[in-house]
Amino acid sequence: MPHAVVDGIATRYEVTGDGPPLLMFSPGGFHAVASNWSEHGVYRRLDLMPRLSERYSCITFDRRESGGSGGRVQRLGWPDYVAQGLGLLDHLGAGSAYLMGGCVGCSVAVACAVAAPSRVSGLVLYSPAGGVRYRLRQHARLGTHRSYAAAEGLAGVVSLALSTRASFTDDPRCGPWCEVIRSDPAFAAAYAALDGSRYDTLIAGTVRAMFDRDTVPGAEPEDLLLLDTPALIVPGDDESHAPSAAHYLHECLRRSELWDVPVAQQTASNAPDQILDFLDSTTGRGVGAEPVR
Repeated sequence: MPHAVVDGIATRYEVTGDGPPLLMFSPGGFHAVASNWSEHGVYRRLDLMPRLSERYSCITFDRRESGGSGGRVQRLGWPDYVAQGLGLLDHLGAGSAYLMGGCVGCSVAVACAVAAPSRVSGLVLYSPAGGVRYRLRQHARLGTHRSYAAAEGLAGVVSLALSTRASFTDDPRCGPWCEVIRSDPAFAAAYAALDGSRYDTLIAGTVRAMFDRDTVPGAEPEDLLLLDTPALIVPGDDESHAPSAAHYLHECLRRSELWDVPVAQQTASNAPDQILDFLDSTTGRGVGAEPVR
């Protein structure tokens, strides 16, 4: 997979198919890698990529701090993920695109639409992450990392990250930068030398900024209410993807459709067709969106 430097961070990406660009924000929490569209959760059985790439240029990528992409130690927030997504479109010469989010990728997709509505032809929001249990889980995960970093120091975090292949989702002690620590020795050395007190402050700020509500984070409801972007929303149904999260987005997005089908009945036979029908139904199949070359 090729790399682009976006917002100063190496981003591993791939373009599959031909047609108007479809920028895909991966599911998988802090381990949001491109392969999750075929290998993670419900997406394993939906067979989305072969079907979508028949008619659209599917742009998949490893989110910063995940997989083969790089990272930067800072207080993380949704605008940082927006900068990566829009910067990747810039790199590819795409003035506008459809956006598709899975799981936590839905938060980034709606935040992109708010930040740059003229660049977003439509939204597909599949199983959006959200709900009270989701918020509590993220607070607990980052709290576990804070406690471990305080007890063992950042050099201890590096040692732990290098001793396992677990992601931050699998073992919260490893922290959000564990995958970059493994792939970049210079980053690991710089990380270990950071001031522990300042680091604790930026993790505390990340928790507060990113997971501040009991529904879908990423964009303010008043901003969503003002969007004219057409959207297709597909609910999830578990502790990290509460049905209420999808219904909240449907309430806020005035031009949204809700495909309210139980997760067990979302299959390779109907889900790709539902998405393609929605994308094709929007005006001009992406006015101003040129195929990615």
